[in-house]
This record gives sequence, structure tokens and C-alpha cells, in this order.
Amino acid sequence: MDEEIRHIPQPIRDDGAGATDLGPRDVLRDMENPDMFVPPKTDAGTIPNLKFSYSDTHMHLNHGGWSREITERELPVSTTIAGVNMRLTRGGVRELHWHKQAEWAYMILGKARITSVDAEGRNMIADVEEGDLWYFPPGIPHSIQGLEDGCEFLLVFDDGAFSEFDTFTITDWFAHTPKDILSANFGVPIKLFDRIPHKQRYMFQGSSPASIESQTVSDPYGGIKPPFTHQLLRQKPIVTSGGTVRIVDSRNFPVSKTIAAALVEVKPGGMREMHWHPNNDEWQYYLTGTAKMTVFGAGGTARTFNYRAGDVGYVPFGMGHYIQNIGQTSLWFLEMFKSDRFADISLNQWMALTPPQLVKEHLHVDDALIHALHKEKSPVVKYEQ
Repeated sequence: MDEEIRHIPQPIRDDGAGATDLGPRDVLRDMENPDMFVPPKTDAGTIPNLKFSYSDTHMHLNHGGWSREITERELPVSTTIAGVNMRLTRGGVRELHWHKQAEWAYMILGKARITSVDAEGRNMIADVEEGDLWYFPPGIPHSIQGLEDGCEFLLVFDDGAFSEFDTFTITDWFAHTPKDILSANFGVPIKLFDRIPHKQRYMFQGSSPASIESQTVSDPYGGIKPPFTHQLLRQKPIVTSGGTVRIVDSRNFPVSKTIAAALVEVKPGGMREMHWHPNNDEWQYYLTGTAKMTVFGAGGTARTFNYRAGDVGYVPFGMGHYIQNIGQTSLWFLEMFKSDRFADISLNQWMALTPPQLVKEHLHVDDALIHALHKEKSPVVKYEQ
């Protein structure tokens, strides 16, 4: 028994704090969360849960694909943003619909065709692929359809209480409108509505779309401007010794008025430096790799979390944090904010721009740290516009 215990991770720190856990356990879960299972000595207090995995959500299966969501119902601290992970087959359709919230999206895999019409009577029909974004302002109708081998994408909404199943869809509206009203509205015989769906379709398997050139519907106003799409992976990254960063907000994606984001790569052994954001809470989606994040909540509180691909992380407004790559491959993640601008404050930069004597007297450090602040020596990811 003692030999078996030694091979199973136990909640015992190097300094001897803790004790073995002999009760019922999910050992695999504990192994996925080493810094939550055995917290650093510096962790303290009652910072709420800042992690939820899409693997723990309800999978909504449909003909044509699936969807799953993380809202403040699943992650109560997430009040500013909700996220939906969705997959569409080749020809699979997320039906014509609109939301009360803005929709920001990142294409994870594959290709899709999106359509939209704005309040000025202008339209958009566009094909998007891996690394592309789209943004639909509140109330703007749109659709999504899988191309080729289908697609998977992340949808982000600027309201933590949002639910994908509380949207306005064309089939739902038709199903709940008397057929004589439909006939009068469109000026056609009532019999044309004999076969309309009796309820919302939400998602369905459609036929494979023809070429985008053959589906063009011209409008007299020359199409939607500014564009609702942005090619993020084709954007030149900021390169540092610790990785790369691509920042997208209303400055380079003008239509995106309520969501600012960064696509971050952290190399093995690197870290997203200690920092905080002065504009809003941070919502994260982990694309690849494994990470550790410690969040400082003031008042003697701090808590460390572990993240893997498919996890969502969250940092409440103003809380200091860092993200470290603890795996053997590059860590890729998105960080998003309910804001029109990306903004952060680096601890290194703050200290470097403060009189050295003041810094030394606060922290009881010598000139070696002051010198280091003016020269990047560690593999950190810095955000510099």
C-alpha cells in the first residue's frame, strides 16, 4: 500500500505541508491540475474559481454539427463574456439568426461561409478559414455554413449571461407567425407556407455550398463597410524572446467595438509576464499546450490554476497575473476583453519607469534588479504596440 501511495500524486508540498489523500479521488484530474492540487506557498485566500473546461459542458448535438457553451451559469465569475464552441459539417448550417449581443468569432479549424445584412441594406457573403475572425454587431442578422471538410470555431459574446439558445432565428419567427400574416407580409399565396418548419431548426444539415462567385447577391450600396472579417493569422506578430503576440481591436478591426483580443504564443519555458489590465475582465481560451496562471487578488490573496487546450480562464478586472508555459510545446491562447481597445500594464515597465530609489526602498532590493528592469533577460512575452 505504501509503495502504491508513493506513485500517486499527493497533496504534500516540498516543505512538508499537507498529507496523503486516501479517500475517493479522481487521480487523473489531480494529475492535470498539479498547481491546484498542491498550491504554491504564496497562494492564499478565497479567490473564486477562474477555470472551466469545455469538456465539462453539455454537448448539444444536431444534424449538421454540435455546440457547447460556457456562460456565467457554468463559470459564475464570468460576467462580461460568454463563449460558444461550435462545429459544423460540410454543408452544416447555423441558421439565419441574430442576437441582442455582439458576436466575435475565431476560426479554429476548417473553412466556413458567413453571410450578413446590415441596417443600411448592405450585404456580405464571405469565406473564412483558420485564424480568421468575424464580428457581427448586436441585432445584425447572419448565418454560418461549413465548407469542404467542415469547420470548428469559437464564438465570443459581450455578455456573460448570454446563451446561444436564446437567439432570434428565422425559422422560429416563421413558426410563430400566422400564415395569413406571412402571406400578407410577402404578398404571395398562403399555400406557399404549407411546408415551413413548425419549430426552430437552430442547426441543420444543408447541401454543400456552390462557389462563392455563384452565390453572390449584389446590393445597390456596394457591400458592408467596414468589413465584418479580419485575417488575424496573416497579421504580422509582435515577436519577443518568449513568443509572439497578435493584438486585434477597433484600431485594426474597426467594426469590433466591444471586443478586443490578443492571440498569444508562449514558447516552452516562457511566460506571459506579470501584468494587469486597466480596462476590463479578461476571458481566455486555450488552443494548445499546458499552462499555469497565478492570479493576485490584493488583500493577501492569490490562487494558481492549470489550463489545457479547450479550457477557459478568467481574470477579474484589475487583478495581477502571469501565464507560464509548463509544457514541451508552444502554448497558444486567446485573451479577450469587453472593450474597444486592448490595454495592459506590465509590472516590469511600471517599475522601470519609477524612480529607482523608490523601488529599492519598497522592496529592499539592490541595483541588480533595477538594471534587469531595463534589459529583458527572461523569456517573457511583452505586449508593445
